[in-house]
Amino acid sequence: MSEPLRSWLEADGRLLRLRLDRPKANIVDAAMIAALQAVLDAQLVRRELLAVLLDAEGPHFSFGASVQEHLPASCGAMLASLHRLILTIAASPVPVLAAVRGQCLGGGLEVATACHLIFVASDATLGQPEMQLGVFAPAASCLLPALIGPQRAFDLLISGRSISGAQAAAWGLATDAGADPQAAALAYFEAQLAGKSGAALRQAVRAARGADVERLRQRLAAVERQYLHELMATRDAVEGLEAFLARRAPRWEHR
Repeated sequence: MSEPLRSWLEADGRLLRLRLDRPKANIVDAAMIAALQAVLDAQLVRRELLAVLLDAEGPHFSFGASVQEHLPASCGAMLASLHRLILTIAASPVPVLAAVRGQCLGGGLEVATACHLIFVASDATLGQPEMQLGVFAPAASCLLPALIGPQRAFDLLISGRSISGAQAAAWGLATDAGADPQAAALAYFEAQLAGKSGAALRQAVRAARGADVERLRQRLAAVERQYLHELMATRDAVEGLEAFLARRAPRWEHR
């Protein structure tokens, strides 16, 4: 199987490019998570780095996390690695930009939402469909309320419905919605970040985001425990996942 991620440096090493590279789905599975974590661990310490831009190959950003890896035998390791990655992105000392087009769902949206600024295609589709499988979205439960407010976040999290990129921008989830999110993100880097002092930028990011990151760290730990020890102890959670993998309608017993 090919490598799930492409990474390279631009702008004389000041911009790190990360591209999910298993189109069309770009599933955020164990291999994708590990590849992203390894590159970020290696690159975020570089003093000359000013920003990271995350995008995806193909028509869609990501269909979400691996449903197979959500089953009881593997969900503990999967959640631990995904949440470590989300905290790494959220706590990045330099701005992390995401460019999103097509579908951006589930774990894919959680990764994008952890980024500092999101540029979306107006016709993109963003959502947390986990409830349709009888589970919930742990990281999104921690990230979305602060970004779009508790009522809008609650709606998306319990309904599993999706919104457009244009709606995401109107709600404040996305920084900008337009025809070419990658071009918009690159233009933002050139206009707003490329000429900045790396030392000053890192201090500004820490001042603006430090308290939010600590709250996220605490909430993620609590919600992860709830997911693993309470949700996964229910019959319907396993039924929903197995039904999805078997391509059949779930048979809920409400227990």
